[in-house]
Amino acid sequence: MSNAIVIAVDGPGGAGKGELTRKIATALDFELLDSGAIYRVLAYAVRKAGLALFDESSVLQEAKLLDLHFDNTPNGVRVLLGEEDVTSAIRTEEAGVNASKVAAISSVRLALLQRQRSFLREPGLVADGRDMGTVVFPKAQVKIFLDAAASVRAQRRVLQLQSSGKSADYEAILKEIEERDERDRNREVAPLKPADDAVVIDSSNLSIEEVFNTAAQIIKERTGLECKL
Repeated sequence: MSNAIVIAVDGPGGAGKGELTRKIATALDFELLDSGAIYRVLAYAVRKAGLALFDESSVLQEAKLLDLHFDNTPNGVRVLLGEEDVTSAIRTEEAGVNASKVAAISSVRLALLQRQRSFLREPGLVADGRDMGTVVFPKAQVKIFLDAAASVRAQRRVLQLQSSGKSADYEAILKEIEERDERDRNREVAPLKPADDAVVIDSSNLSIEEVFNTAAQIIKERTGLECKL
């Protein structure tokens, strides 16, 4: 694995990490790790089992037994819990809030650490998360922290929900985002923050193309790789 390149992209929910990391992985033909999906699936499994999200021993047991798979298809990545396709179920606002709660448990984060690192293989990996550059892959050759104002992230979520025919309450979504940011930034283990050697990109007033082009330049400077779609 010594020749494998890691591109770690951290940041809060709604900053655009998912779309950016998919574009980078496609451009470089790298593996893609959506670490947030792991915690979302874990929270889903805990709730499905009728357990409490704050019960550390129960959540830890589920983490150790988590039967999680990613299935790459022409239509995108399917997330499987055992034989169950949970792709849609883990992309709700509630799923994100629940994921943040289980992710705050230090023993759970430790239990899932090696599973995340197991995604690394040549030629490289693009890792999307909140502690990819600080904890999971501290020696990553490229570290990007993608941020955006909470108000902008809330508005993006509103538009996303409305485009899929769902109702959206901006104030409620903004409140959930701010509360989740507070939990993520202030948890005792692996708090959400830029790595010391990360480049911060504020996407508040940038299009995804502009964010991608900025990231591509950073990748070229640090690895020599041309990142073009």
